[in-house]
Amino acid sequence: MSDTIISILMLTGVLLTGGAVIVFRKGDRRRALLMFVAALVMFANVTIWLVPIK
Repeated sequence: MSDTIISILMLTGVLLTGGAVIVFRKGDRRRALLMFVAALVMFANVTIWLVPIK
């Protein structure tokens, strides 16, 4: 179950990053920045979840 959630988060992060680039090229910098920050938060969550616990 957790593998599915991590996969969905990674795909969503990649899509948000691509969407942020497209929106930035159209000129809406604020929305692009918010999308990019949301993608970074998703990547950070995946990183935290995958850190091994001793």
